[in-house]
Amino acid sequence: MIPSHVVNRPTGRETGSFLALDLGGTNFRVCEVVLDGHSGARVRQSKHTITEAQKAAPGNELFDFFADCVYNFIAENGQAALTKKYKLGFTFSFAVNQVAINKGFLILWNKGFTNSGVVGADVVALLQAAFHRKKLNIDVTALVNDTTGTLMSHAYIQPSTRVGVILGTGTNCAYVERMENVTKYTPTDTPDAKEIIINMEWGAFDDEQVVIPRNKYDVKVDRTMNVQGKYTFEKMISGMYLGEIVRFVLVDLVKTGEIFKAGASPELNKPNHFETAFMSRIERDHTLDLNDTRTVLEDMLKIPRTTLADRRLVKTLCELVGKRSARLSAAGIAAVVTKMNKLDGCTVGIDGSLFELYPHYSNRMRDALREILGISAEYVVLEQARDGSGQGAALIAALADKQ
Repeated sequence: MIPSHVVNRPTGRETGSFLALDLGGTNFRVCEVVLDGHSGARVRQSKHTITEAQKAAPGNELFDFFADCVYNFIAENGQAALTKKYKLGFTFSFAVNQVAINKGFLILWNKGFTNSGVVGADVVALLQAAFHRKKLNIDVTALVNDTTGTLMSHAYIQPSTRVGVILGTGTNCAYVERMENVTKYTPTDTPDAKEIIINMEWGAFDDEQVVIPRNKYDVKVDRTMNVQGKYTFEKMISGMYLGEIVRFVLVDLVKTGEIFKAGASPELNKPNHFETAFMSRIERDHTLDLNDTRTVLEDMLKIPRTTLADRRLVKTLCELVGKRSARLSAAGIAAVVTKMNKLDGCTVGIDGSLFELYPHYSNRMRDALREILGISAEYVVLEQARDGSGQGAALIAALADKQ
């Protein structure tokens, strides 16, 4: 439960041009966001893939890579653009102890990152130093968690938004809390602020493992990760882990002779080789013979021969794992909206590939909300949020000036 230091929500009338950087899980984006003052924005962006080698490199090298990308992005507008002064919002989607709107210390890496020299350091200072080495005139005015950005960008369009959720490679939630309830934060710079956005880091909910039932496959997934015993809620929900849960179950079913009697494959025994994208494809397969499922199993995973019973079992397994993810996400949202006392009406902005692309995911969430909240679920609106980590970061950079 980390105070974001964001104490203003947008009105839709904000204007200006701002840069935004977005470091999520597998991708890094540089954006220029022009706010038009009428709840609209124009975005120009470049997207870069972060390699496994870059995730393991020394921290300075990672931040120099970010600065190089920004330099090239600005240079596309000509040499004159490189001499201009820019304000920038930095979306950094990891657990940070944020002590000011533009200062935060990394608590721990996850999502496969292990870069040395960053844990315990101020990530804004690291980024600012990389810009300085590149001779870029950029002022990092806001450090933003992607959930906070999602909440802000959706509130720019839909003012009733009080919650932002990420459901993609990882998962997290941010919500609007009344200032008097936040005992770990004193608003010295903004003494009149009535509310603040809280970055929940809900992926770490119940790491003590006393609330949510877990099975042996959840334990196996946790044990194979760089960071064990942490972010165990995220490991039951997010796209980085769902395929691995399915793979571990399939490996067990092969051992007990309940599936793939013609033989399994070395691919199935390789970590992370059953992708969550495979689950999406299998759940979308409504052919009589489950031919698309056969393509995934036989062509992509090199399983010699599958029967219709095999394919049905795999599809059922994907449905179980996918449905559990959606229902746990919905339980989290129900808890947050109840805590805020907003059961009479609240919009939840949700960004991420699971909510947007995984079959039936949003409907399963809505079904679970009805089970938990009853008739009140009708007043909790789940909406797809667009580019919270880009547009949201730009909005927070804009509002940071006012703060």
